[in-house]
Amino acid sequence: MYSAFYDHVLTHIESERAHRLGVLGFRYGAWAFRASRRVGLQPQAPKTSVRALGIDFPGRLGLAAGMDKNAEAVVGLADAGFGFVEIGTVTAVGQPGNEKPRSWRELDVRGIRNRMGFNNDGADVVAERLRDLRATERGQAVVLGVNIGKTKVTPPEEAASDYAYSATRLAPYADYLVVNVSSPNTPGLRDLQSAEALRPILTAVRAAADAAVPDRTVPLLVKIAPDLADEDVDAVADLAVELGLDGITATNTTIAHDRGPGGLSGPPVRDRAREVVARLRRRVGDDLVIVGVGGIETLEDAQALIDAGATLLQTYTGFVYNGPGWVARLNSQLA
Repeated sequence: MYSAFYDHVLTHIESERAHRLGVLGFRYGAWAFRASRRVGLQPQAPKTSVRALGIDFPGRLGLAAGMDKNAEAVVGLADAGFGFVEIGTVTAVGQPGNEKPRSWRELDVRGIRNRMGFNNDGADVVAERLRDLRATERGQAVVLGVNIGKTKVTPPEEAASDYAYSATRLAPYADYLVVNVSSPNTPGLRDLQSAEALRPILTAVRAAADAAVPDRTVPLLVKIAPDLADEDVDAVADLAVELGLDGITATNTTIAHDRGPGGLSGPPVRDRAREVVARLRRRVGDDLVIVGVGGIETLEDAQALIDAGATLLQTYTGFVYNGPGWVARLNSQLA
């Protein structure tokens, strides 16, 4: 049913507008997922949880950053069947992102190409929204990741303080934090993936989160691009171990395509995501959690990332093409 709806309705709505309508749907339609679960139209939550980052995740498959940039629909997305929800990317200062159009469906490869540019409300606004969310019983129950990025106008030499501000404001509400240095849509951002540039950022974020949340240690991860050379993947892995990070998310969108501007997600990044996950696991052993993301469409895709070394999984593009019922089914199958 969802496939027909997607093919005959959603594809006729401009991509970014459809995305916005989706966020609003999950924001106001959480009751529908709870009701469908009660009457057996959607699988129940898995009976077993996955222990990672010191957290019990109710499902291994979560939502990647990019869908709910401003923490508007967290509960609804969790009710749709995600084991965890990662919001963002959030920057220290709110920004409109790049000019439109900036999102395109690549239907022939079931991908999405975007050059959004971290459009979001900013750390202060999102922090207030998360405070209200965490004040509710259902909001407290969601395993919540917060993905933070650099404000576009912040020069690279001030990146550490920019990320640290976001961590200060958002860490109190996060089950884990992710430092995003891998989006291709903010000029110069991917240059921050080098170990030399990344070290002060991660150090500053760790210190800021510890100061903001003195009674617990908020797990910290870094998200990397699939386009990194193997030796750079190794360097990030070594740095993560050296600094005591809790994990690495692999991978973001790819710019290794000829379809136009922006990063491409979905099946085109699947093989490289598996390669990067496997390389990271060989490099770090069992010391870090690896979150595998890229091209998950089937149970076999998910299992391949787990077999490569992923502890947890994330999806976004597969969710768009397969619908919310797919998420709940896949999490039940993985359990």
